[in-house]
Amino acid sequence: MFQEAAQSSIVVRKQLQANAALMDELGATLRKLSPRAVVTCARGSSDHAATFAKYLIEARTRVLTSSAAPSVSSVYDASMNMRDTVCLAISQSGKSPDLIAAVDKARASGAIVVAICNTPDSPLMRSTHYSIDICAGPETSVAATKSYIGSISAIVHLVASWTQDGQLMRALELASVELEQAWSADWSAAIEPLQNATNMFVVGRGFGLGIVQEAALKLKETCGLHAEGFSAAEVQHGPMALVRSGFPVLAFSQSDDTRTSIESIAREFVRRDAHVLLAGGNVDGAMRLPVIEAHPVVEPMLMIASFYRLAEALARARGYDPDVPPHLRKVTETL
Repeated sequence: MFQEAAQSSIVVRKQLQANAALMDELGATLRKLSPRAVVTCARGSSDHAATFAKYLIEARTRVLTSSAAPSVSSVYDASMNMRDTVCLAISQSGKSPDLIAAVDKARASGAIVVAICNTPDSPLMRSTHYSIDICAGPETSVAATKSYIGSISAIVHLVASWTQDGQLMRALELASVELEQAWSADWSAAIEPLQNATNMFVVGRGFGLGIVQEAALKLKETCGLHAEGFSAAEVQHGPMALVRSGFPVLAFSQSDDTRTSIESIAREFVRRDAHVLLAGGNVDGAMRLPVIEAHPVVEPMLMIASFYRLAEALARARGYDPDVPPHLRKVTETL
């Protein structure tokens, strides 16, 4: 996990070069199509990347973006009217039967199918109109790291090409260097308050919500820590009742209009005597984790890189082997 997560900057550099021509073609296709909706299809870490895609696509293209339930196709054998829509499938292995079934039905129902996948010769990549290689190379750790960051960067590349946003494209090009800096950021101060924790919240909003979901999953699978991810806009609606003195909260705050609300909820956690770890922003009483300042769309990708290094170290501090989480395997083939 440590070695693979450290390769994220290399993945982004390789991906930008390898996919440049394809992204230009896909961007032109999407501008011509002007789709009425985008439907994402993914599971696990890839679905967290799809959450990021939802916010970015809707914010930058104003095209409604929603997550498909693969079971509708694989279990209930139902087909939707996908005419004039884009089906965006995201997967590391591209092998899960339910994902393939959903993609096949989407294509048969009129969708333009775009896949972001780390396995070029997978069944998923053979079932699409446009196949985007994550270019992460072999990833043997059960916990996905560089392939998740590669999925995020591919989504940014896709949207930048679709909208012809030069500023966003330049920000992505800088990210390969910034990822190296993010990997070197020292979040080790967070180990002590989390080493003996049983439950915790991970909080963020907007472009950061996908990494909130991802961080919570990684804390579960590598550290044996029951972490739940919430939007800062939703955590007060019930979950706040669980917060007691010393309850740990990890908050991610990118430098956009969501920061005010994230800092506000962080202050509320501090008032309740929770142990707040804050990546981005500044709140009295919270432990500040160092972050690399960048374009707000790119910052979540940098933060999750710093988090992965923390999660790997925290797992070992808690007596777990982050490379071999209990009861898990690398490829899950859901029917």
